[in-house]
Amino acid sequence: MTRPAGPGARFFVDAWDPAYGTSFEAAGAGGPAAPSSAQVDADVEVPAADWRAIDARRDVAAPDVVLLVDGVRRIDASVWTAEEDGGSFPGIAASYAAGVVRCDLERGAADLAGARVGRGLFTASPSAQDVVAGRIHYPVHRVGGTGELSKLPAAVQAPLTALEVAVSDAARADGDLLVVDGPLRSRRQLPRTLGYVKTQHSQYLDARLNAVVTGLAPGQRCPVFRLGTAWGGYSWYLRLPGSGGAPWAGIVRVECSTELTEAEAIELADLSLVTLPRFASTPYKDPRAPQNLIPIAGLERRLRSMLGDARLLHRVLTAAARGVRR
Repeated sequence: MTRPAGPGARFFVDAWDPAYGTSFEAAGAGGPAAPSSAQVDADVEVPAADWRAIDARRDVAAPDVVLLVDGVRRIDASVWTAEEDGGSFPGIAASYAAGVVRCDLERGAADLAGARVGRGLFTASPSAQDVVAGRIHYPVHRVGGTGELSKLPAAVQAPLTALEVAVSDAARADGDLLVVDGPLRSRRQLPRTLGYVKTQHSQYLDARLNAVVTGLAPGQRCPVFRLGTAWGGYSWYLRLPGSGGAPWAGIVRVECSTELTEAEAIELADLSLVTLPRFASTPYKDPRAPQNLIPIAGLERRLRSMLGDARLLHRVLTAAARGVRR
């Protein structure tokens, strides 16, 4: 049985596999990353004029337990609604999942500490209703504005982040270190938490400070600086082992909450330098090595398998749309 959760929800599923885009809108081409306009305070740890590579401190030990949390998302189908006034709104039916890996460094063991799956129908349509097909449920997430199709995938981030917070909260214990794959965003209030940004899209530092970053040897970091972005926060770059000779090879950016004191942020920076390199991947195992950390890669595979068969879900959504129109 397929049905909407309420009346007035007439929609159509685009026949194209969402992996190939849609039949009604071409994907836009992205340009090269531009320097960020964010204000940067580079004098947090050392004066900007004295910036240099910082080695791991011998008196800093990695925590006994490290939690790594990540989320995945997938567009199951692109849809269109048919409004009573003759108008139409685009939408996406998306599945997403979040999980956390508990790495016990004393035992040398890693276990899945929790994982959850969510789904949603994201659209600006005022008449759209939840889609229910047997045990499959796509609750409506109403987005603001005109709901352009190109902007809908970004709307999945908020519920995915909430799911990541829920699974990580359930797995935390005193004294652990939580590493979030990606920027912290709204998770900055979580204690002893690092945002791990493995792909660098923005240039936050000037050329002279960037030269310190690109000159880092594996196992070194740059000094802590403060970003004046919308989310704010302390940040630093470090280079993972096993990277090639390119200037930014193996470089990741790590961040922590701006609510911390400067001393606490520097303490976390030192902790990251003795912790994160232990999880660096190798090229023969992962094409995104060394930045895609080994536990994260395994977690991503597990989470994607939990999303369900994409082709089956597309058929389920198509059948639900036909049932709505009866």
